[in-house]
Amino acid sequence: MDTIPQIGYGSWNRPDEAAYQGTLAALEAGYRHLDCAEGYQNEEFVGRAIAAFDLPREDLWVTTKVAPESFGPGQIRPHVEASLEKLGVGPVDLLLLHYPSIKDEYDIADYMAQFAAVYDAGLCRNIGVSNFTKPYLDKALDLLGDRPLLTNQVELHVYLHNRPIVEHCAAKGIRMTAYSPLARGAVVDDPVLQQIGAAVGVTASQVALAWLLAKGYVVIPSAGSPARIAENLAAGDLTLTTAQIAAIDALDKDMRLVDGPWCPVWDAA
Repeated sequence: MDTIPQIGYGSWNRPDEAAYQGTLAALEAGYRHLDCAEGYQNEEFVGRAIAAFDLPREDLWVTTKVAPESFGPGQIRPHVEASLEKLGVGPVDLLLLHYPSIKDEYDIADYMAQFAAVYDAGLCRNIGVSNFTKPYLDKALDLLGDRPLLTNQVELHVYLHNRPIVEHCAAKGIRMTAYSPLARGAVVDDPVLQQIGAAVGVTASQVALAWLLAKGYVVIPSAGSPARIAENLAAGDLTLTTAQIAAIDALDKDMRLVDGPWCPVWDAA
């Protein structure tokens, strides 16, 4: 698969058998993009589901991420190889660095050189980053030379528009991938989203996803039940009006859900 599908199934917070069942349900529903990570500790179960579904490899897009704890000198390649073995799909379509090094424990020049070497060795087809702020992104681009970054995966939802990094990536030609696109379920009870959903016969969650899709973002919602998994995918069939998009634009309240000690200092402007 040459192009990243705009909706993917996120395997975050799906341990062990839940990751297996969720991934299998996603593939059965029609997802062809799976988002994984070393740090989720479930790549083996995602890989088992992929093998069980037995889809032609060229019909599937698989993303995984290297945990920042794995950025030590000489460590990235063996950790990537371990992820590939668990997933069982050969080179992944997209490999991300999950965060910048926590509190800059490791030198960015070193871990970017390792990342470039993994890409050059053909262990992945594309590379990108996740949770990289403007300063880290600019350093990464400089250190990677002519190797393109496909995406920056960040928290993005109707309550957090994350404009500083979105605008910076747009200027650099880097596509955004939205994680926690449903604000961990907070969108379900939003009256604006409910009103729009009622008018077109869909759920508030589907409206929230459709808004992100209308912005051109890749979205990777996570869900457990087959019904919710299918519901999220169906959001791709919804087209919002200009007025509806404007109403959702007004919901931004800088509600950041991911802001722990492992995070970089988020862009303020």
